[in-house]
Amino acid sequence: MLRDPMAVQSWGQGGARRRLLRSVAALPWLSAMGAGAAWAARPARIVSLGGALTEVVYLLGAQGQLVGTDTTSLFPDAALKTPKVGYMRQLSAEGLLSLKPDAVVGTTEAGPPVVLDQVRSAGVRVELVQADHTWDEVRRKVATVGRVAGREREAQALQADLDAQWAAVQKQVAATTRRPRAIFILSHGGSPMVAGTGTAADALIRFAGATNAITQFAGYRPLTAEAMASAAPEVLLNSTQGIEALGGEAAFWQRPELALTPAYRRKALVAMEASHLLGFGPRLPAAVRELHTRTQAITA
Repeated sequence: MLRDPMAVQSWGQGGARRRLLRSVAALPWLSAMGAGAAWAARPARIVSLGGALTEVVYLLGAQGQLVGTDTTSLFPDAALKTPKVGYMRQLSAEGLLSLKPDAVVGTTEAGPPVVLDQVRSAGVRVELVQADHTWDEVRRKVATVGRVAGREREAQALQADLDAQWAAVQKQVAATTRRPRAIFILSHGGSPMVAGTGTAADALIRFAGATNAITQFAGYRPLTAEAMASAAPEVLLNSTQGIEALGGEAAFWQRPELALTPAYRRKALVAMEASHLLGFGPRLPAAVRELHTRTQAITA
């Protein structure tokens, strides 16, 4: 409200001046609204940290917004051609920010945390999905990418389809009573290790209707002859990349500790591509179905 008498006298001479004043005062607000609308309409530049999240981006048709991915983003083939920011657990702020992203999506396994804090401080939106190796993790990934990419409707439709697939494969697994003892061997680099409880491999084994023969510890530990003999697995699981790292399937079976297992006698090995097997993304129902079918067949 104007308090200056001179101002009251001057602006009281006509309504036109009052209308002009209101129009001028509204200009910054209208400008801000226009800028906000332009920002909302502009597709977000997204960096995806994790193969499963990258798969969701493509399934939602948002690949045009994808400006970078991590090295675990191997599927679909088009993802191989995207700029890479390194392994999702060993990121650098410089690498991420060089792509000028509006948003970075990953899981709680991405890091180091200090790097993601630096990215947030630069004004970039960082969305992390809780990784707990459940079907809900997959659902959270779909919802998060849909929200960040502005494709919520597409995400809802995709999730409905995936839920139907998941229900069907659960029904298939539940109809099988035999639960073969399995061990997952991680051999991508360095000394091979076996998967205990609390790992993605442990969850996958259970989803596929098998029993993890390693329950004495959580996480991964080195593969030893004693552990293999006492665990007595009927089938061994690995990734195709892991088998290649060991020199191929023939070289894999030459490891002396494996000769102590029931799996060795029938050469019971199931190997699948790593991101398909352990990605916990939209291909999880297919991965569980394949692992269940092959595990049951090879141990029959």
